[in-house]
Amino acid sequence: MATAASSVSVKLLLLVAILVVFVVVTVLLVFFLCLRGSRSCKSRKLAAKHSSGSIPLVSKEITVVKALDLTPSEVADDVEAHPKKEAEIKLQIGGAHRAEMSVEDPDIGWGRWYTIREVELATRGFSEGNVIGEGGYGVVYRGLLHDGSLVAVKNLLNNKGQAEKEFKVEVEAIGKVRHKNLVRLVGYCAEGARRMLVYEYVDNGNLEQWLHGDVGPISPLTWDIRMRIAIGTAKGLAYLHEGLEPKVVHRDIKSSNILLDKNWNAKVSDFGLAKLLGSEKTHVTTRVMGTFGYVAPEYASSGMLNERSDVYSFGVLLMEIITGRSPIDYSKPPGEMNLVDWFKAMVASRRSEELVDPLIEIPPSPRSLKRVLLICLRCIDLDVVKRPKMGQIVHMLETDDFPFRSELRTVRDKDPLPSHADVSIKVPSYPPKHAETVEKSRWR
Repeated sequence: MATAASSVSVKLLLLVAILVVFVVVTVLLVFFLCLRGSRSCKSRKLAAKHSSGSIPLVSKEITVVKALDLTPSEVADDVEAHPKKEAEIKLQIGGAHRAEMSVEDPDIGWGRWYTIREVELATRGFSEGNVIGEGGYGVVYRGLLHDGSLVAVKNLLNNKGQAEKEFKVEVEAIGKVRHKNLVRLVGYCAEGARRMLVYEYVDNGNLEQWLHGDVGPISPLTWDIRMRIAIGTAKGLAYLHEGLEPKVVHRDIKSSNILLDKNWNAKVSDFGLAKLLGSEKTHVTTRVMGTFGYVAPEYASSGMLNERSDVYSFGVLLMEIITGRSPIDYSKPPGEMNLVDWFKAMVASRRSEELVDPLIEIPPSPRSLKRVLLICLRCIDLDVVKRPKMGQIVHMLETDDFPFRSELRTVRDKDPLPSHADVSIKVPSYPPKHAETVEKSRWR
């Protein structure tokens, strides 16, 4: 009997011990899980604080830091060893310590987020042999990405924060825009004070090179090709003005900013001076910027900017396409230095045929020439309201049966005085030379 009682008590003790051990283990496990969950929650909050999945905000005061001192071989080894390495952005704000943050998905926001190492590898360490253009805001390099695609890398100069300004403007203006006549922004790079924009590579130079370069006795730009380029440029601008909200005013339309592909398709580039204009605004007052010879007179004199300023610049560009002359050419006689003045004088004296670039082998038909001359004169009308919209210009360039008679009848009704213009419209005299701020933004 005593033996049985002692056996039962031993079993009870073992059961109690097992239960105590189980409770202790359970408590420890719960405590461990709670501690781990707390740490995970803190790390998620910290990550959310530094990375919002969009373009990183950059302070207006950026301390200049030296570029990474890497050799091309070191860059290649790094990319090969880490083909899926997370993009790292290093910002130095107001003298504070450098903050490093990782972005799990580099393909976010406006295009791809490239690291400085990827860009250096693509451009062979920004070698001089890869330079395809340079201007007031930086240097453009030809680049070859690891996937074999060609790009144009615009390395912005950090002149008193100008790099950040142009970087933000271009990303805001065309970051998500996709149009066949606008250069596509593939991605960007922002590390330290470095700001770079990565564009699609357009492989046939720019319009300025083909109009004013050494192309031989006969220009490869036939009249039809020139009209195709003009129409493509007009369509790109029409999309910026009428297809976006807010609308985009380019502010620097010129031949060097019209890139061409192998099929002579035009692509408008260089949006570093662009301005966004909401539908509720008729204009915006801003510092006068642009390129001498292309800037609209009212913008140069008052700083009041809207899409009709681009229309004036397009009119000058169209004159340049027709004549093969630069907007300002100091090598010409005094009466021919200013393209607009000379152009209107030639039309008024009924010498329109002499306006056509002599390098064009087969001249245009009189009707086709008259149509384009009329478009030019309407684009540069000193009355801003009378300038056509870019969408209307596209229609006028594409339509063969342009209503000359109705247009001329309207002009005659308004102006009963006889006209000496070849297209029978009164050409207003050009005002005295106006001061224009020259901001070069050339991408060759």
